[in-house]
Amino acid sequence: MGAGEGDAAAGNKEKGAGGGVDRTSLDGVRDKNVMQLKKLNTALFPVRYNDKYYHDTIASKEFSKLAYYSDICVGAIACRLEKKEGGAVCVYIMTLGVLAPYRSLGIGSKLLNHVIDLCEKQNIPEIYLHVQTNNDDAIAFYKKFGFEITKTIEKYYKNITPPDCYVLTKFIGQAATKK
Repeated sequence: MGAGEGDAAAGNKEKGAGGGVDRTSLDGVRDKNVMQLKKLNTALFPVRYNDKYYHDTIASKEFSKLAYYSDICVGAIACRLEKKEGGAVCVYIMTLGVLAPYRSLGIGSKLLNHVIDLCEKQNIPEIYLHVQTNNDDAIAFYKKFGFEITKTIEKYYKNITPPDCYVLTKFIGQAATKK
């Protein structure tokens, strides 16, 4: 995993579904439009992502989406499907971000709800991500969707301060009652 993968939300301040959701559409990440994701990531995150990140994003198919507001690419969620011990699949959110002028319009919520809904439909019991420990906005955002801090990892990030992160996890379906 490259340094910084999992820099989720980047201070995303969603305040629920606003008028922006009506003008928002989602599209899959493919070879033909992956450059839009690269440009978004450059604007949103303090790290550069390697080719594996983009390969994993495209390979996740429906789990990674670009968000368009009035036909302008303004946000994205990039996920990776992972196999856990015992063979169960879980979803790792590598990044979720929305450009600052388009926050508080429900776009980040729409992206995250898309992934949560897919997990429910496909019986995927767990979604998790890493968030920098000082990213209070992102932590609050994910907690609204039922994510909880399940672990702290010291020195996770190599070139940003603070270097520590939280692992936030959402358990879905039966996994939510078993945890």
